[in-house]
Amino acid sequence: MARDTAADGSAPAEKNASTAKTASVDDNRQTEAIEGPVFKNAAPPATYPTYSKKDPWEPVNRKIFSFNESVDDYVMRPIAKGYRWIMPDPLETAVGNVFSNLGDIPITLNNLLQLKFSNALTSSTRFVVNSTLGLAGIVDLASGIGLEKHNEDFGQTLGHYGVASGPYVVLPFLGPSSTRDAGGRVIDTVTDPVFVGSFFVAPFIGPIVGSTKVTDARVELLKSEKTLEEASLDKYEFIRDAYLQRRQNLVHDGNPPKDTEDEEEI
Repeated sequence: MARDTAADGSAPAEKNASTAKTASVDDNRQTEAIEGPVFKNAAPPATYPTYSKKDPWEPVNRKIFSFNESVDDYVMRPIAKGYRWIMPDPLETAVGNVFSNLGDIPITLNNLLQLKFSNALTSSTRFVVNSTLGLAGIVDLASGIGLEKHNEDFGQTLGHYGVASGPYVVLPFLGPSSTRDAGGRVIDTVTDPVFVGSFFVAPFIGPIVGSTKVTDARVELLKSEKTLEEASLDKYEFIRDAYLQRRQNLVHDGNPPKDTEDEEEI
């Protein structure tokens, strides 16, 4: 009977031990499943977020995008609306024409760098015509006589010579860009006549001229604001894709190569 009692008594113990061992194995498997991606370089579970090669820094970019949206909502948009309300339409157009005319200088430079001599000649002629007959660029006579504007910047010049766009980035205050275009923006800034003239020739009016140029650019965006809000469920994604597609199109002069690599995910 003692033996039977011992046998009967040991059965639950063995069963409990077996159950505990099974639970331990299950716990280890669960831990391995959770910690595997971190400690064993395993592929992350399907529930982890994945980001495309074109936007590997999306979490950070979205935070900067939200910051920029807040700055725009509380600062830039109200200023732009006030500027548009105060400025008569002819004067607003004149200010935009002056900045556009000065922009033909770096545009000419980038056309030359890309060996687009015909476009460079057109851009330089535009500048001469509008700076003289157009009263320092106030009136855009060049467009009226068929001298088309050929926008080029240093980011496009880099792309022309095969520099890849690189990952998409959102710059604080400046908005959408890429690693290539962000570098190009530095060159664009130091070759911008408004920047050079305002901050080196007449630094006392630099902040006024610079802020006017930024405000004028923001006023132009007011026209497409409603369309943007209505067209996109995810505003960040819409702006990103539109920016990258537009830049690709500009670099290749409207005939971009078919490239599916950017759609691959990492």
